[in-house]
Amino acid sequence: MNNKVLLLHGREGSDFPHWQAWLAAEIAKNYGTVNFLKFDNYDFPNKTIWKNQLTKEIKDFNPDIVICHSIANILWFNICNSEKIKKIKKLFLVAPPSLSCDIEELKSFYPCKLPSSLFAKEAILVSSTNDPYITQNEIKKMAKKLNIPTKILQDAGHINADSGFGEWDWILQEVQNVN
Repeated sequence: MNNKVLLLHGREGSDFPHWQAWLAAEIAKNYGTVNFLKFDNYDFPNKTIWKNQLTKEIKDFNPDIVICHSIANILWFNICNSEKIKKIKKLFLVAPPSLSCDIEELKSFYPCKLPSSLFAKEAILVSSTNDPYITQNEIKKMAKKLNIPTKILQDAGHINADSGFGEWDWILQEVQNVN
């Protein structure tokens, strides 16, 4: 795999046994290029700090594939709304929270509107039928407005370690198949 993969975690990080930690290890063990960016103060994230860190990382690392989880999706939307970045090959938006999320630790990320461009040649929105942070109706509206396909997982919660997502073969195969 020649693609450079940038993984963006959500609040509380995505340490082992989370699927993002597993995916980073799988990519690296096959001599792939991966950057599992660790944002500052991930228990109490700050949009301005994270946005600065992500903007720098995009310029320095120059990823081909970006995989966002949870609040990192909202961070990506904020970047797309305010920055002109190089278009990537593929964007995975995994378990985005609602655009009207009211979790105290995440208030700096809101309000957020969906961007007119995701700066990706291809994108997919991956969610669950029972994600506690977004409704199925919101997912459908988000995907329609972004004009991207969805993959809806049955009863997968927030698609994190707490809902049983450590090893996740689907995401690894998807990443390996990006040309």
